[in-house]
Amino acid sequence: MQKTFIGPHLRRLRLERGETQQQMARALGISASYVNLLENNERSVSVAVMLRVFEVYGVDWRDIADDDGTSQLADLRAMMQDPLFSDLRPDLAQMRAALVHSPGLVASFLRLHSAYQAATDQLLALSAGDTPQILSTPEAAVHNEFRRHRNHFRELETAAEGFWRGASIESDEIYPALKQRLRDQVGVRVRLVRVEDLPGTLRQYDDARGEILLSEALDHTNRIFQLVHMCGLLEQRPLLDMLAARSGITDPRGVARLRVELANYFAAAVLMPYDAYLAEARATKYDLDHMATRFGVSFEQACHRATTLQRDGAQGVPFFFLRIDKGGNVTKRFNATGFHLAEHGGACPRLDVHTSFRTPGRIVPQFVEMPDRSQFFVFSRTVDRPSWARHAQDNRLAVAMGCAIEHAPEIGYAEAFSVTGARMTPVGINCRICPRAGCEQRAHQAVILSQPVDEHRRGATRFEA
Repeated sequence: MQKTFIGPHLRRLRLERGETQQQMARALGISASYVNLLENNERSVSVAVMLRVFEVYGVDWRDIADDDGTSQLADLRAMMQDPLFSDLRPDLAQMRAALVHSPGLVASFLRLHSAYQAATDQLLALSAGDTPQILSTPEAAVHNEFRRHRNHFRELETAAEGFWRGASIESDEIYPALKQRLRDQVGVRVRLVRVEDLPGTLRQYDDARGEILLSEALDHTNRIFQLVHMCGLLEQRPLLDMLAARSGITDPRGVARLRVELANYFAAAVLMPYDAYLAEARATKYDLDHMATRFGVSFEQACHRATTLQRDGAQGVPFFFLRIDKGGNVTKRFNATGFHLAEHGGACPRLDVHTSFRTPGRIVPQFVEMPDRSQFFVFSRTVDRPSWARHAQDNRLAVAMGCAIEHAPEIGYAEAFSVTGARMTPVGINCRICPRAGCEQRAHQAVILSQPVDEHRRGATRFEA
C-alpha cells in the first residue's frame, strides 16, 4: 500500500492555529515526538491519525493528503531541461526528495523559473519592437489551476452525477429536456436564431430577459453542449464561486476564464458520465470517434473528457491535450502527464499535429522523445469549427492527444506499431529553450547558452553556424 506523507500540510495546519507540537499532540492523542516525525516526513501517517485530524480540526483528509507532487515532479523535470541547468542538473531521486521534504521551496523555485521565462519573453518582445506581454495570461493561470488538480475536479463530477436526479433521458430527447429544465428551474427560455441576427456569436445569454440565444451555426451536438454549459453557470453558481475562490486567481479576466472552463468541465461530465465513459474508453481502447458518437458529443469534446479521467482508484490513461490553429499557435491545452506544453507561441514544429492539416479528419500517430529522454505516444486529428458563410469555410483546427509510452498498448491507434522498436521523433518544448542545437526545424536562436556564430560554416539552419 502506498505510504502517505503529510508533513508540510500538518505543519501549516498547526501554525495556522497557533499551536505547539505538544498542543497538537494532546489534541490528536499522540506523542509530541510523533508529531515532529510526521511534520518532517520521517513517518507516514496512519488512517487512524488522519481521521483524528479530521475530527479535531474539521479538515477533509482528502485535502490534507492531496498529493500534487505528480504534476510538480513533471514540471520540475521539464524545467531542469532548460540549458541553464545543464551542468547542475539533479537526478530524479534528488528531485523526489526535494518534493517530499521541501515542497514549499520547490513551488517557489518553479514560480521563480516561470517568472524568468516570462521575463525572457518580454525581453524578446522588446528587442523585436513589440509591446511586452503580461507576465501571466488568464489562460496560463487557468491551465496551472487545472494542472494543479491533475485536470480532475471531484466536486464537479459529483454535481454532474446528480444532474438528472436519477431520471433516464433518451439521447434524442436531451435537447428538449434541457430546454424544459432551464425554463422550469431557472426561468430561462431558449431560442434558436438566424446567423444574421447573432453576428459573430454562437451563444448569448440575456440575463435581463431571461433568454438564451443559440445561433443556427451550431450543430445539434454543440447546441446540447452549450445548454448544459449554461445549466452549469446558472445552477452551479455557488460551486463555481467556491472553486474560483479556492484557486487563488484574483485577476477578473482570469476568474471569468476559469468559470467558463469549469462550466465546460461540468457540461462534459454531464454528457459523458465518468464510470460509463471510462468503461467505454477501456472497451474500445480509446476509439474517440466511436466514443464521440456513442455519447453524442464532438471529437474534440471526447478528447477533452478523456484527459479528466483521473479519479483516485478509477484512473484512465493520463493524457495531455493540445489544440493548434493553422499558424501553429496553441489555442487550448490541458495536461495530466509529464509532457511539458509550451505556454507562449507555438508547439514544437516536429510534432505531427502540424501536418495533420494535410489529411483532414484522419488520425496521425507519432512516437516522440523529449530532451530528458521521456517518450510519448501522440495522435492528432483535425476538427472543424462552425462556419457562418461561404467566405468562412475551412475554419479548421487540429488537436493532439498524448500519453507516456508505457500506456501506448492501451490505445487502439498504436496497435499497428511495435512500441518497443518504434522510431522516436526528437521534439522539444519550443525553440527558445530547446537544447537540440542541430534541429533542422529550429525557428529561433536559443535564448541562453547559444553557440557562437562561425562565419566560415553554414549548418542545417542559420542558427547553427
